[in-house]
Amino acid sequence: MAVFGRRKKGADAAKDAATSEEVEPTTPADDASTDIDDLDDFDLDEPSAEDDEAARRRRSKLRPREEVDLSDGPYDSASAPTRDEMDFGSLRLVPTADIELRLDVDETSQTLTGMTAVFGEAGTSAVQLQVFAAPKTTGVWYGIRREIAEAIVAGGGTAEEVDGPLGTELRVRMPSQGPDGRTTFSPARFVGVDGPRWFLRAVLSGDAATDDDAAARAMEFVRTVVVHRGSDPRAPRELLELALPPELMAQAQASAQEHEQHTDAPTVGPLERGPEITETR
Repeated sequence: MAVFGRRKKGADAAKDAATSEEVEPTTPADDASTDIDDLDDFDLDEPSAEDDEAARRRRSKLRPREEVDLSDGPYDSASAPTRDEMDFGSLRLVPTADIELRLDVDETSQTLTGMTAVFGEAGTSAVQLQVFAAPKTTGVWYGIRREIAEAIVAGGGTAEEVDGPLGTELRVRMPSQGPDGRTTFSPARFVGVDGPRWFLRAVLSGDAATDDDAAARAMEFVRTVVVHRGSDPRAPRELLELALPPELMAQAQASAQEHEQHTDAPTVGPLERGPEITETR
């Protein structure tokens, strides 16, 4: 079907800005041990003196979902239009000739943790997608963007909340050390969508973080995404699984074996109906 690459830690800086390693919204132990339905019963007013510390932390990260019009996407699988899609489990995508899709892989568990779409001339723009579980009636984007902003500012960067086409988004400048030892800053835009029992996070980097036309193309892609939450009970912020379509699994295994025999990785192709899966390091 489509040609894909596996993007791992150590990719070029423009695409590193879209990875989850830098500001991964981790799940606190108290969140992970709390049932989603229990969270829906929390009063969202200020915590009382009787609340324990865990309840205070949970409540501080929950707000009613922002009223965002999702009629033009991103879609929930229960109400998505019928289209020719590629099914990756919790995410379903429409094939697009001008986008190269790379899979984000956890090197320890070898599981798929997200997808990064690269587009533009010479692949100068990227948008990473990850999808998480969320409560039924409350949103998690409010708490997640606060944590991201705090982490970036604490590291010497900047973060600003702005109104975007999909609600409140976070525009940041992430600090890193350049080859000469000087601090450099990579711009990025964090977009969050609280859907029905799911949360979709998109991170725009490269030209898409600063150029209006590139950002518009990235958001157009994000709006085509379909999220399939599934019915299994999950803790808030638990990463929803991604999986290769069955027809691509054999190609992925063959490609991985071939890669082990070559030092130079093959070129990754666009997101279209094409030859085989390739792996890049």
